[in-house]
Amino acid sequence: MQPGWPERDFATPADLAACRALLRTGSRTFFAASLFLPDAVRAPACALYAFCRLADDAVDLDPATADAALATLYRRLERAYAGEPEPVPVDRALADVVRRYAIPRALPEALLEGFAWDAAGRRYATLAEVETYGARVAGTVGAMMAMLMGVREPGVLARACDLGVAMQLSNIARDVGEDAGRGRVYLPLGWLAEAGIDADALVRSPAFTPKLGGVVRRLLEAADVLYRRAESGIAALPAGCRTGIMAARLLYAEIGREVERNGFDSVSQRAVVPAGRKLQLLGRAAGAVVGGRPPRRQAPPLEATRFLVEAVAASPLQQGPLHIADRAGWVIGLFERLERRDRLARAGNPS
Repeated sequence: MQPGWPERDFATPADLAACRALLRTGSRTFFAASLFLPDAVRAPACALYAFCRLADDAVDLDPATADAALATLYRRLERAYAGEPEPVPVDRALADVVRRYAIPRALPEALLEGFAWDAAGRRYATLAEVETYGARVAGTVGAMMAMLMGVREPGVLARACDLGVAMQLSNIARDVGEDAGRGRVYLPLGWLAEAGIDADALVRSPAFTPKLGGVVRRLLEAADVLYRRAESGIAALPAGCRTGIMAARLLYAEIGREVERNGFDSVSQRAVVPAGRKLQLLGRAAGAVVGGRPPRRQAPPLEATRFLVEAVAASPLQQGPLHIADRAGWVIGLFERLERRDRLARAGNPS
């Protein structure tokens, strides 16, 4: 608990019910999973992801008002961290979560910054710049998930961020055509230029070519490096959390395998992991973490995510860690942020 804050929570049971209602209609994947979580986990999880959902919607669904929406979100976040949340359910609940888990403000602010880059249609010249973007929209989630599981060791946090960035690279590789149709290009511009591909031409007329497939392949190879790095961090998590995080790692890496099976064509078709394959991967995740041991020394963080690790190190927890049974359920949140693209795509495609 942060010094100087009241002992009581800001949010009421009615506030938490409002957060659950928001997710019930807008984030069905997370809400369904949350029904299987213990009460001690379900309420704060819904609070955190309700705010993330509102932020994502405000910025991404109406680009014309993105700047004003971001200004409002930054103000609401500032008030939540000051212990003076806006008098609305989501903000009161968010204030409780950031206080209870000592989540440094730099993390959700970085997430909002990533949303701002989306709204601005920002492009990235190099893989390192793409990773810098991924650090904000997904690495932040990895860091927060580790904190909520009671893990604050820098080496493990670095691997959590690796996993988030890897997932974002998988999503970018899968969504090349959809992003181009929305005027966005996330592939490294330098790689496109090397392949003789003009980014503006790709936006004007999205079409698959073998050269574009080669760029997608390179991005998936970069993601695979980070997925492998993340495994040592998964082995260092509390035992009850490892299976869920390993499942996230395997499921999102499989997106890349589906893109590969499609000849790296993510313009004329969308890679989808079949339900049966998902079940197989979930079973594999359960067995993969049994008896796992982390290495004695962890590799340093990516330059893109170093600031996240340092922010957590500078924000010590003011209370004892959660019981392991409470920690385990938080892993489901990692899926929710990174499935956002799926929900947006389906909104215009009932099938």
